[in-house]
Amino acid sequence: MIVSSIGKRRGKRNARSKPSSPLHASVAGFTARRRPPRPRDRNALTPGKSGAETTPTLNHDRPPRSRAERFRRLALALFILFVATPSLLFVLVYWSAEIPDPTAVQTNQIATILASDGTTVIAKVVPPDGNRTPVPLSQVPEPVRNAVLSAEDRDFYTNPGYSTSGFLRAGRDNLLGKDNAGGGSTITQQYVKNAFLGSERTLTRKMRELIIAAKMARQWSKDDILAAYLNTIFYGRGSYGIAAASKAYFDKPPAQLTLAEGAVLAALIRTPSILDPETHLPDLKARWQYVLDGMVEMGVLAPGDRDATVFPRIVPIVDLPDQDAARGPEGLIRTQVLRELRASGISERELNTGALQITTTIDARAQQAALTALQDRLGPQPPYLRGAVVSIDPRSGAVRAYYGGEDGIGYDFAQAPLQTGSAFKVFAVIAAQQQSIPLTRVLDSSPLSDRGTRITNVDGESCGKCSMAESLKRSLNTSFYRLTMSMFDGPQAIADAAHKAGIPEEIPGVAGKTLSEDGGSPLNGIVLGQYLVRPIDMASAYATIAASGMYHQPYFVQRVVAGDGRVLLDRGAPEQQVGDQLPPGEQRIKPAVAQNTIAAMMPIAAYSNGHALADNRPSAAKTGTTQLGTSDENKDAWMIGFTPSLSTAVWIGSEQSQPIHTARGADIYGSGLPADIWKQMMDDALAGTPVEQFPTAPAGGPFGGNQQKPSGNPYDILNPNPPQQQEQPQEPSIAIPPAPPEPPRQVEIFPGLSVPVPR
Repeated sequence: MIVSSIGKRRGKRNARSKPSSPLHASVAGFTARRRPPRPRDRNALTPGKSGAETTPTLNHDRPPRSRAERFRRLALALFILFVATPSLLFVLVYWSAEIPDPTAVQTNQIATILASDGTTVIAKVVPPDGNRTPVPLSQVPEPVRNAVLSAEDRDFYTNPGYSTSGFLRAGRDNLLGKDNAGGGSTITQQYVKNAFLGSERTLTRKMRELIIAAKMARQWSKDDILAAYLNTIFYGRGSYGIAAASKAYFDKPPAQLTLAEGAVLAALIRTPSILDPETHLPDLKARWQYVLDGMVEMGVLAPGDRDATVFPRIVPIVDLPDQDAARGPEGLIRTQVLRELRASGISERELNTGALQITTTIDARAQQAALTALQDRLGPQPPYLRGAVVSIDPRSGAVRAYYGGEDGIGYDFAQAPLQTGSAFKVFAVIAAQQQSIPLTRVLDSSPLSDRGTRITNVDGESCGKCSMAESLKRSLNTSFYRLTMSMFDGPQAIADAAHKAGIPEEIPGVAGKTLSEDGGSPLNGIVLGQYLVRPIDMASAYATIAASGMYHQPYFVQRVVAGDGRVLLDRGAPEQQVGDQLPPGEQRIKPAVAQNTIAAMMPIAAYSNGHALADNRPSAAKTGTTQLGTSDENKDAWMIGFTPSLSTAVWIGSEQSQPIHTARGADIYGSGLPADIWKQMMDDALAGTPVEQFPTAPAGGPFGGNQQKPSGNPYDILNPNPPQQQEQPQEPSIAIPPAPPEPPRQVEIFPGLSVPVPR
């Protein structure tokens, strides 16, 4: 019974496995190929000629699909591809898109650079792609608004943020070659593209534009969208937003625009580059006519008023005041301000969208004094002459005046690496004192030669043998050259003193380390100013001396406040400038050394052709002049000097390395034209301020302990016994540094000149 029951069940199973249709036969055949039937299943085997088992023959014939079935399948595929999938993506993007509040949208806005008084405008920073000044919609006359709607989106107030007919119309016009009809994007779409997405031409970007525009139209009012659009769109002439465009084309605010003027601005929106009135006026007029005709069609302009409207006068671009370009001297200040903002961590986005108010260290009075002095003194001179003026507050490092050239986007001579001439001797005075060589050390001023180069003084001047202080006043090359050779590692000692004072070890435009010979040790000529230094660095280094050896890094930016009131940077008052934003001063030079150096420099302004400051105001200064190659012509002339509150460097030269002469053909020296500019600028900048005194020199004065107090003239202290009375100088003519454990051997190479050589 058990066997019989099993057999029956197997029989039923085999009966069910028989193919009952072609489709079943195909499936059965596929099953047979995957798993051969069991031997006892006779229906699955067919004996061949050789007796071997073979698979059943398959029936591949299928009934053809009906036309209705094929259509249903195609319709399903098209539905999934063009309806279901886009709808799903639309929903996902729609719900993920975040539409900000109209008041929270940041657009590019102008940053304003102010003088230290917080009110005087020095320059403006226009974002790379916009100079927008937002205005409320109420300040845009209704005819101007209607003109924009006529040009760009005539059913703006009724459409859902996008326009299907607009796309179809744009496609039709492209095929017919029409250029004047409305485009495919609504005003809402255009704003979304400009404010959020950019102009990338991809299907993905276009889809996002449509979705965000649709969502924005539901969340923003139409007036908010139109106001945002008018304040961000580009109108040409570098103007973004209707306020800038109104100024650029008609030199008036938007509230004063007429219907005709508004139609011009509306006409420009589509393609401002090819509708520029300077080059394509007929095309602009044709587009203007189209805008007016559209207003008639919209019912917002009567036909009679349209016929009476006359194309307005557009201000020529050359007649417009260029307040934003800062092409004058102030443009170079702007460049330094932007560099400092980036270094302080203020981002480009904050700069472009924050409506920043940037208060600088520039003193409006000192800046104007510098510009006036340059104009007065350089104006009558040959036009090839160039100048640079930098003034720094010794107590803080704040740059008070800055001039690097007339072209605000041109070359900045205040940042130019230049030879300084005798102005560099001041650092030799510091280096000598650091090696215990006093200012009373007597130096030989006769000519000498070194490495085949003959060293002389200007016009053969000589004091015979006189003190270092007197040699500095007279700027005697030979005396300081001998001083350099007599010091222990003299050239490097001078370079180190200059670096300590504030000359950077690396500057743009100078390969390798500054004040060095191809990165190695400097040569003796360093004392004569043969190495390259910038005017701003000389003003800073002299400011360190004025501050009794306290160094402060120069800076331009005092405070930065965003349009919403956030303070992004605040260096505080000079006495409060501590912390990460501006390190406190660093004592680089001993106060006694700096004050002795000041004392030695105090008579120089008066000695240099009578350039002492007005009101008997004490100052310390040094002139400098460099020659053009091996010629007798001059190419650079300097005057650098300071009071306790202002250090100013003045340079005069040329753009090309060439001889510099006055209008009368005379050679220019530091004591001439540069000193004239320096005195006029300093007198004007400091007029009315307290007359400050320098700190008192250490006990014993700069010339040693046995010195009598000066009588009458405050500069007497700097003029020791005249050279003719120094028959027996108390100091040897050349200083020998303190003896090391094994002092070097001295060899006399010139009369009165000995140098150390290794043993």
